[in-house]
Amino acid sequence: MTVITTIEDLRRIYRRRAPKMFYDYCESGSWTEQTFRDNTSDFTKIRLRQKVAVDMSNRSTASTMVGQPVSMPVALAPVGMTGMQHADGEILAARAAEAFGVPFTLSTMSICSIEDVAEKTSKPFWFQLYVMRDWDFVGRILQRAKDAGIDTLVLTLDLQLLGQRHKDLKNGLSAPPKPTLANLINLSTKWAWGLGMLATPRRKFGNIVGHVQGVSDPSDLMKWTAEQFDPQLDWSKIERIRDMWGRKLILKGILDVEDARMAAKIGADAIVVSNHGGRQLDGAHSSIRMLPSILDAVGDQVEVHLDSGIRSGQDVLKALALGAKGTYIGRAFIYGLGAMGQAGVTKALEVIHTELDKTMALCGERDVKNLGRHNLVVPHGFEDPAVLM
Repeated sequence: MTVITTIEDLRRIYRRRAPKMFYDYCESGSWTEQTFRDNTSDFTKIRLRQKVAVDMSNRSTASTMVGQPVSMPVALAPVGMTGMQHADGEILAARAAEAFGVPFTLSTMSICSIEDVAEKTSKPFWFQLYVMRDWDFVGRILQRAKDAGIDTLVLTLDLQLLGQRHKDLKNGLSAPPKPTLANLINLSTKWAWGLGMLATPRRKFGNIVGHVQGVSDPSDLMKWTAEQFDPQLDWSKIERIRDMWGRKLILKGILDVEDARMAAKIGADAIVVSNHGGRQLDGAHSSIRMLPSILDAVGDQVEVHLDSGIRSGQDVLKALALGAKGTYIGRAFIYGLGAMGQAGVTKALEVIHTELDKTMALCGERDVKNLGRHNLVVPHGFEDPAVLM
C-alpha cells in the first residue's frame, strides 16, 4: 500500500489511473512549456529563514479570502473538464473542499453543472466565468449562479483565445473529445475510470448543453465552443459583467502591473496573479516572479491572490510571505481526484495543510497571518521582472 506524503505521490497514482488524454490535459502547458516549468521551478529559488527557541504551540492557519473564513488561505482553482478526470469530479472536489473549509471554484467548462454541484453540497461555492460572444448566455449563466446561492464570481481574463497546447491537439482533445486510435486503446485499459464514467449520467458540459439555443448534442457543442470565446473582451466589458453580477468579483489572469492597476480601478474585490498554469502565453514570467511587483503596485488597494505552480504547503507559505492573501491549487487537487476521487482531494488538502503548518512553525510563526518577507531569503533580482534568471 502506497504511503502518501506529498502531492507528487498523488501525481504518480493519478498517472496510472487516468486516461492519457486527460492526464496530458492536466499535466502540460502551451508551446515549449517554458512557463509551465518556471511556475514550479521559480518557487525553489526562494529560501526560508529558520527560527529556533520560539513557542510553536497553538498554531493557526485560519484566514479569510474575500471576506470568507477559510481553514487555510488555499482555494481549489477552476479546472475545465474536472468531471472527465473522475466521474462526478466537480461534485466530489466541491464536497472535499467544503468539508476542509476552503473554497471550491466551478469552471464554466465543467462536466457537472452549477445546479448539480449546488444540489450535492450544503455551502456556497465560487463560480468561474469564461466570457462568451453570446451575451444572452452570459446573462443567463450569471443568473443561474445567483439562483444557486453563489456570491463570488471568478472572471478569467486570459483566455480570449486558446494557447496552442501540442499534447491536446495530438490527443484529439476538443469539446467533446475526439480521441485518436492510440487514446482509444489507452481508454480501454482504464477499467476503474471507465466503470465510473458508465455509472454517471454526467458526461457532457453541464453548464452549456441544454442551456444554449441550438446546442443539444456533442457535435453542436463543439461548433458552439470553438466560436464562442470572446476575443473582444476589454475593460468596458469587464465593467459590464461587474454590474450584471453585483456581488463579489475576483479577476483571474493578471500578470502585468498596468492590468493590476486597471483591475483595482474598476473595483475588483481581489485579483489573481496567474498565467493559466502555463497553458496560455508561453514565455511569460511565472506567477510567483510577478507577484512582488504587482503587490507593490496595488497591494494596498485590492486583495491579491496567486495561482499557478503551487505543489506544496511550502509554496503556499512563500506566496503568503511575499504578501498574497490567498492561493489556488489546480493540478494538485486534480492529481488527488484522479488518483482516489473525493478522498484524494481531501488527501491533497491534508498534504498542503501539513506542509504549511509545520513549515510555518519552523520559520518561527504561529499564525499564518503573521507571515512576511522576514520569513524568506529572496535572491537578488527575483522581484524585478526585467531581470532574467
